Amino acid sequence: MTGIERIDVRVYTVPTESPEADGTLAWDSTTLVLAEAVVGPHTGLGWTYGAPATAAVIGGELAPLVTGRDPHDTSGAHEAMNRAVRNSGRPGLVAGAISAVDLALWDLRGHLFGLPLTRLLGAAARPVAVYGSGGFTTYTGEQQEHQLRQWTEEQGIPRVKIKIGESRGTRERRDLKRVRAARATIGDRAELYTDANGGYRRKQAVRIGRALADEGVSWFEEPVSSDDLTGLRYVRDAVTPDVTAGEYGYDLQYFARMIPAVDCLQADATRCGGLTGWLRAAALAEAHGLDVSAHCAPHLHAHAAAAVPNCRHLEWFHDHVRIERLLFDGTLDPAGGTVTPGADGAPGHGLRLAQARAEVYRTA
Repeated sequence: MTGIERIDVRVYTVPTESPEADGTLAWDSTTLVLAEAVVGPHTGLGWTYGAPATAAVIGGELAPLVTGRDPHDTSGAHEAMNRAVRNSGRPGLVAGAISAVDLALWDLRGHLFGLPLTRLLGAAARPVAVYGSGGFTTYTGEQQEHQLRQWTEEQGIPRVKIKIGESRGTRERRDLKRVRAARATIGDRAELYTDANGGYRRKQAVRIGRALADEGVSWFEEPVSSDDLTGLRYVRDAVTPDVTAGEYGYDLQYFARMIPAVDCLQADATRCGGLTGWLRAAALAEAHGLDVSAHCAPHLHAHAAAAVPNCRHLEWFHDHVRIERLLFDGTLDPAGGTVTPGADGAPGHGLRLAQARAEVYRTA
């Protein structure tokens, strides 16, 4: 078997359509760091969303380590990368770099076998539920209504999520006003989710959670900081909406600590060690009777989501959906509230870089 010839890396930065914010952060662009694993005519693509400096970790630390390895030894490469970055500080940016390379290696395997990842993961093509995600705190009422109607009426997605916890929880009235407006827009035909991005204090989150229940909200994401596991458990035990978190999990130990504090575990393959790490997190959640939800980067998660029995849904996040459609060909269609990865038989995760469109946004 020919070893991996090289790992290439590119950086793309895409401006948002308008200024965006959640409960604790504001932004006007999003950066995608792309890793390419090459064997002969075959190229596997993986990416993470994060700082451009992630590219230096991929090119400087990980590429020399992975080059020459058996391309089918994804678990071996994953372990080698994790061991090599001990003194670099694995959580955060470095974990994103490992994730991008791991995802590229899985896509490469699909191309080498000529099979969709669903097949490599032991599953057939099947529908995976998605939920529309956006509803930024910077949106006007008109912008929020337009986005919600686009998901529920135009695309038929029966689950939607908006951001709350505005200005670190200091605008409760506007938060609840926006939730009531969202419910009025979608009526009873769709589930309504909220994401506070850790913006509230513990008792404040309980008060908000009870008000959310009155509007039929069934998903209360990061009501307090995801680092406050005691607080998450406190809120979870006091409110009826499902309390969820996990998007900032960088290793399996983190998820193990979080599981007793949430009703559904979120995991992000672009942060937690790629597909290898995500599948392990899903298995850990299943062992504890919990569902897992795939956080953001929908096209990187779709095949794995179809292959595990406890995946509740896939986040159809506005920014990442838009970027993935701009930079890649082969994107999925969420019409009716599901996507079916692997249905077209395309190898790997099914996406190919659209060179001409992508070049406009390339920064490194």
